[in-house]
Amino acid sequence: MKLKIARAFLSVVICLWTASLQAADDLTVCKGTFALCTTATCTPVPGHEGTVSCGCDVKTGYSAGHESCQKAEAVGPGHLMSRYYPVKYRAICSNSRPWANCLDKPCTIDKNNPSKATCACSLVQNAGDYVVVTPTYDASTCTTGIVSSATGKNATLMDDFLKTQPELKPFPIKVVNPQK
Repeated sequence: MKLKIARAFLSVVICLWTASLQAADDLTVCKGTFALCTTATCTPVPGHEGTVSCGCDVKTGYSAGHESCQKAEAVGPGHLMSRYYPVKYRAICSNSRPWANCLDKPCTIDKNNPSKATCACSLVQNAGDYVVVTPTYDASTCTTGIVSSATGKNATLMDDFLKTQPELKPFPIKVVNPQK
């Protein structure tokens, strides 16, 4: 019986390890124009349950995401995709607050301010620890508003992936609310 439990446990560990490798394997670094949503605040989209609208910055340079460079660039005039650029700070939140997943989501460039874009992001809740990009931490950091985020696991996968990329290296990250 103990051998069966040990084998089952080992199978679960191997599946989880394989899944994390696959998640990192489908990441890609591209050079181009993208929406950066790492500090975006978001609002629900009426009539579209599970979708939030996030105000993001338009940037040009290297970025990372799951979509291929060709797909990231082929979205059409006035549109682009949200992608990731390394951060220097983050808070780790461990509650059921909803947050927005903006990675590889469609965005529309603001016609009046081409340095801004609005992105249609997915609302996420109860997916485990998540990160908030902020240089400081206070009582409201993990409790107020809907912000663009990622699970702690996916943030770590992205950081580990970027360590292998010559064009886009991660910064040393300061966790502003170290977990005990």
